[in-house]
Amino acid sequence: MAPGVLSNLDCERELGVSKYSQKGWQSTDAKSLTAVEDLVLKTFRVLIADLCQQFNGGHPGGAMGMAAIGVALWKYVMKYAPRTPDWINRDRFVLSNGHTCLFQYTFLHLTGYKDMTFEQLKSYHSDRVDALCPGHPEIEHEGIEVTTGPLGQGIANAVGLAVASKSLAAKFNQPEFDVVSDHIWCMVGDACLQEGVGLEAISFAGHMRLNNITVIYDNNQITCDGPVSLTNTEDINSKMRACGWNVIEINDGCWDVHGLVEALEASKHSALPTFINVHTVIGVDTSVAGNAVAHGAAIGTDAVASLKELYGFDPTQSFVIPETVRDFFKELPQRGEAMVCEWRALFDRYSNAHPTLAEDYVRRQSGDLPSDWESLIPTAFPSKATATRASSGLVFGPLAERFDQFMVGTADLEPSVYMNWKAKENFEPPHCGTGSYLGRFIHYGVREHVMAAVSNGLAAYHPGMFIPVTSSFFMFYLYAAPAVRMGALQHLRVIHAATHDSIGMGEDGPTHQPIELAALYRTMPNFLYIRPGDSEETAGAWMAAIKARHMSSLISTSRHALPQLTGLTKRMGVARGAYVLEEAEQADLTLIGVGAELNLAMKVATELRNHHGLRVRTVSFPCQRLFEQQSHQYRRDVLQKHTGVPVVVVEAYAANGWERYANAAVCMPTTRFGKSLPGPKAYEFFGFNVDSMVIRILGFIKSFHADPERRYEFVELTSVGDE
Repeated sequence: MAPGVLSNLDCERELGVSKYSQKGWQSTDAKSLTAVEDLVLKTFRVLIADLCQQFNGGHPGGAMGMAAIGVALWKYVMKYAPRTPDWINRDRFVLSNGHTCLFQYTFLHLTGYKDMTFEQLKSYHSDRVDALCPGHPEIEHEGIEVTTGPLGQGIANAVGLAVASKSLAAKFNQPEFDVVSDHIWCMVGDACLQEGVGLEAISFAGHMRLNNITVIYDNNQITCDGPVSLTNTEDINSKMRACGWNVIEINDGCWDVHGLVEALEASKHSALPTFINVHTVIGVDTSVAGNAVAHGAAIGTDAVASLKELYGFDPTQSFVIPETVRDFFKELPQRGEAMVCEWRALFDRYSNAHPTLAEDYVRRQSGDLPSDWESLIPTAFPSKATATRASSGLVFGPLAERFDQFMVGTADLEPSVYMNWKAKENFEPPHCGTGSYLGRFIHYGVREHVMAAVSNGLAAYHPGMFIPVTSSFFMFYLYAAPAVRMGALQHLRVIHAATHDSIGMGEDGPTHQPIELAALYRTMPNFLYIRPGDSEETAGAWMAAIKARHMSSLISTSRHALPQLTGLTKRMGVARGAYVLEEAEQADLTLIGVGAELNLAMKVATELRNHHGLRVRTVSFPCQRLFEQQSHQYRRDVLQKHTGVPVVVVEAYAANGWERYANAAVCMPTTRFGKSLPGPKAYEFFGFNVDSMVIRILGFIKSFHADPERRYEFVELTSVGDE
């Protein structure tokens, strides 16, 4: 141990800051590296070079420079079980600089993960469809905690994993029974510390004092374009300390295995989250060392041969792992199983001492809510006009209060999103005095992107252990969209409660009126975008989102009050995506209403029946994705488009996507983003008043029947007051 490290850590704990964290620690002595460790590092680098050269692609340089970090983690520090990879109390490792994925894949192979055979390792950048070595780590594969690709997402996910662990430890740990004791390790590169979401995560974690996370910075000062000095000249250590992090510095990160081990071990005893600034050389010991060329391309046949000669390997041989190196890692699966057995014995004793807590922990592990959860959803709602954001609170509040699987957060909009509940407690470090780690309501601040990314980490901790809920204005889910996409891509159950979802949100104007976002989220794979039209449909939206265990969801609600269509709307209809509200024999028109505009469609239908003699069917269409999951016959029966009856949808959004289901749309014009007017006036300005809509729909029906080709076209029925 470096002189004075532990004694400094024990000092000045009152504020959670130590002399150690203030001064940092520089380790430059790599002399203690053993001959075997030296061989392991050299073998690792040569293997990485071979793996990239094989198919002449990949990202070799970062992985080569990070070898010593990997040995320190997987051999000496990290708690994990290669043969029981889903052991719940394992440490979690996240590779935020996911392009260096060979770093992780190779250690998974060397440490004994069964799926990562040598042949699988050699599938990197191959055309094998069953390859377990994609270009960035993917959650579906053994030993990978989260999918990382877009830079900065991984560190934010890691913060979510740390929040999950803190929450579970606060609830379930008891004196002499630390059944939750995992640590989160996150590897980042220069680019992760430039991405906004990464910086949001760093600020958030520092405020929350998440001392169960260690971020290891591969400081090689190279990105795709060249040296980091092209874009960044900041003092990163000072920046991290200012954000509330303990900082340790390792000067010789390419070789100082033991210094790294000391730093990693020390980080587990810090009162603050720890940032280890590890200076490495990209493409170390090759002809492209320290050069951007080593970042994202194979280093070349000659350079690989030269590296092998330098390290004493035969340049004519490839993919060589000496038995000495394999023996170095050989005991790790057995060590992991011993950890698992020890933890299971601890949990058995815990079950005897705290049976109720143990039973709840096991239930949480299963991912199941108690069987009676739907009984808490109201079966009746106030008859007065109600904003669906308020309806959302009526539906979700009782669930959030009762079931601790829900971790709810907002991006500085608690009064507006209706996601709080009676006696809620904030998730916060106890020293703040306004909450604790037992709390389940997270104030993310004005950090929409990291709110969604942290929630992905919460959901990924153990499937179903947490059901994260985020909340903000729908417009700001454009800020959060990259992380929302990553949650859907990973099949994570995260529910996003988006309010102020139409031009009806009013005076904040086109900057806040999300008329194009529905098209984005409706087309997102493995994602439910649900737009309910009243309180009953809002109940159905929450039920559908909670039941979607392997999908992410967004429930899109209104700021303005909407009439209650009692007796017509059905929560179970929402589960089918679309359903008939009013049927008509030998119909002249099918009119689709969506979300906040459902009531407008109903009014238009009444006007067309009573004053124009039309037989009008009405359909509510809250979720296209759920509708597509229904049988072909059901979809035909609902729309009846195949019968030649024209179908018109009413929604105050861009019409993109509705051409699949309708012949025409009363929608927003393609030239406008909205207008700053009170909600009712904004609807009127864009022609969403009944008289205007009736005139346009009648004109469309006339042209539809007059021109047989019209039924094969899609028409946007827009109208703007000043155009």
